[in-house]
Amino acid sequence: MASIINMQDIRYLNLFSKVTRINTRFCFKYNEAIFFCVPKSLLPRAIGENAKNIRQISEILKKRIRIIASPKGIEDLKYFVESIVNPVTFKEIELKDNEVILTAGHQSKAALLGRNKRRLLEMQTIIRDYFGKEFRII
Repeated sequence: MASIINMQDIRYLNLFSKVTRINTRFCFKYNEAIFFCVPKSLLPRAIGENAKNIRQISEILKKRIRIIASPKGIEDLKYFVESIVNPVTFKEIELKDNEVILTAGHQSKAALLGRNKRRLLEMQTIIRDYFGKEFRII
């Protein structure tokens, strides 16, 4: 899955492990938030009672924290992308050869691209790390 882990990511993962008592190897940044991927069955335990764990990690790091279900394979692609870009919506997502193509309306496309294509580049890195595919928005 994720190919390169830097020291900052290791610090985030260690903090997540200490607070939630769940070991995971997957974390990434998207839109100034830190995402942690855990197996779907461990999601309630990772979030904690009344989102206690999320609040605690967020206070320590002073950043937004999101915990999502890790994808089991390419069949979880749509759910995975929806949970990352939430609350922004898109029309459809399709897989062609070695490329993931996301179709969005005009307003959604602007939100998905971000200023200077920052969010697009972040999403391209995430899709490449998790699925080994290229990513485009049309």
